[in-house]
Amino acid sequence: MSKLTTPPIAGAALMVALAACSGGEPADSPPVAEPVEVLHPGSELAARIANGDVVFGAFARPQNAEGGVVAAANRETDFIFYSLETGPWDIATMGRFMASMGEASGDAGPHPITLRIPPIREDRSLVTGRVSEGLTAGVEGVVFPHVESAEDAELAVASLGERSWPGNPEGDVINILLIEDQVGVEAARDIVATPGVTVVIPGPGDLRRAYEGDMEAVEAAIQTVLAACVELDVPCGITAGVDDIEMRIEQGFKLFIVTQAEAITRGRAAPGRED
Repeated sequence: MSKLTTPPIAGAALMVALAACSGGEPADSPPVAEPVEVLHPGSELAARIANGDVVFGAFARPQNAEGGVVAAANRETDFIFYSLETGPWDIATMGRFMASMGEASGDAGPHPITLRIPPIREDRSLVTGRVSEGLTAGVEGVVFPHVESAEDAELAVASLGERSWPGNPEGDVINILLIEDQVGVEAARDIVATPGVTVVIPGPGDLRRAYEGDMEAVEAAIQTVLAACVELDVPCGITAGVDDIEMRIEQGFKLFIVTQAEAITRGRAAPGRED
């Protein structure tokens, strides 16, 4: 933990010195400020988001030990997006993916993993347990799909406990909330305004289904979520490809999940990323 200490004002120091020589008290000398404690996120991924960087993630493909080797070879990505939203809840296979990635990464070190769990609406009682299993396995972010309300958002943040950034300024785990339904879009501002939310993403694929293929309505929904994020100073993310990632960066999106490695290369070359 680092500390920032406000230095004494030079003029005040001179007055104190003169007063000491004359035996009197300095007149109207300003008080010396107390040290100010500055807290920092406990992970590089959270720190990048806190710094306002544009952050890039790649889908885990395939989701097994072989996929871990593939993920390790991509040194441009900031994190790997691993999904257990559907299908069996298989933390063990994710562990093998992570171990394989770590071994293949060598001195460079493995990428952080963000884990997408099943939707909260399926069974609210299972959320905390699933999050706990993911954290025990070593993930640095949890992705909550189909968030529909502020109550969902509150549960998502609370499930991460004291490790959640920015709820805890020194936290080492992020939460990513996906808005993928019309009801979620209608509640977007309340969701984004929930204390402790890290990133909110309007999901184009599921929104396309929600709006029955009406792409104008989908884009309007995406922009509604983005506007709420900009207003409330919460990073907004989105999935993107080679053809649209530069446009989305210009629009103000800060976190990207991609399927094409070339999209990350193009995104990193755009304004908003220093390295």
